[in-house]
Amino acid sequence: MRRILIDHARGHLRQKRGGEQKKVALEEAFIFSPQQSAELLAVDESLERLARLDARQARVAEMRFFAGLSVEEATEVLGVSPKTVKRDWSVAKAWLYADLNERHGINAAAVGERQRAV
Repeated sequence: MRRILIDHARGHLRQKRGGEQKKVALEEAFIFSPQQSAELLAVDESLERLARLDARQARVAEMRFFAGLSVEEATEVLGVSPKTVKRDWSVAKAWLYADLNERHGINAAAVGERQRAV
C-alpha cells in the first residue's frame, strides 16, 4: 500500500497544471492534493531513514500508518509481543515527528490527523 500511495503522489506532483482538467471526486482530491502528495513523499523519505536505524520500527510505522493495522494485527505479522509493537510505534512516531519537522518543516500531527480522517 505504501508503494502505491507514494507512486501516485509522485505522479500527481509531476502533472502539469492547467490545460485539460478532469473531474475528480471530492474524496480523491482530498487524499491527493499537491500539499498532501508532498507530505506523503516526506513521510516516505523519513521512513526510509528510520529503516536504516531500526527496520522493525519502520515496519511497524508502515503497518500502522499506511495499512491501518491494529496493534494485534501488527503483532501477528511481525511475530512479536503487543508490548513490543506499542513500544516500537511510540518510538517511531516520536522519531518521525522530529525528522519531519526538522527536515521538511512539516507538522507531523497534522499529517496523521488527515490520514486518520481518510
